[in-house]
Amino acid sequence: MAKNKGTNSAKMSSVQAAEERAAKVAQDLSFELVEVVLQKESRGKCLCIYIDKEDGITLDDCEHYHKAVQPLLDDIDYDFLEVSSPGIDRPIKTMRDFQKNRGQMVEVKLFAPMDGSKQFQGTLHEMDDETLTILDASEAEVSFSRKAVAIVKPVIDVENEDFSDLEVE
Repeated sequence: MAKNKGTNSAKMSSVQAAEERAAKVAQDLSFELVEVVLQKESRGKCLCIYIDKEDGITLDDCEHYHKAVQPLLDDIDYDFLEVSSPGIDRPIKTMRDFQKNRGQMVEVKLFAPMDGSKQFQGTLHEMDDETLTILDASEAEVSFSRKAVAIVKPVIDVENEDFSDLEVE
């Protein structure tokens, strides 16, 4: 790995370069590139790549993708590469994420309070470039400017999940 000392703009261009290459590999392997993040950790700089696919990502998928993408990242300044699924509680950011989660319970966190609260829960109802709408517990529409939304995440209800098909080794 090449080691360059640089500024935030160098970090940004490294991430952009990594993202372009990671996206190409993801497309070639029929994965969705969710996010590329360069972050400092106790072990050094981690280049974290999150991938997904319709029926979920397996450990073998991550290993296969890692082997395919790593040689293309030799000139990027990082200490270790991590490839992972974004997880079941991955933030809803894109229209594709919205389509996958429409009708599901979500938690919306805002940058600033609206009607005295920064956090709302409801069923994901509508989303476009400007607005996000949920249905609250009474089925009333609650709309937010997309610019006011810090994060939207699925609500995971572990108590009502069926884990009977999981294998324990």
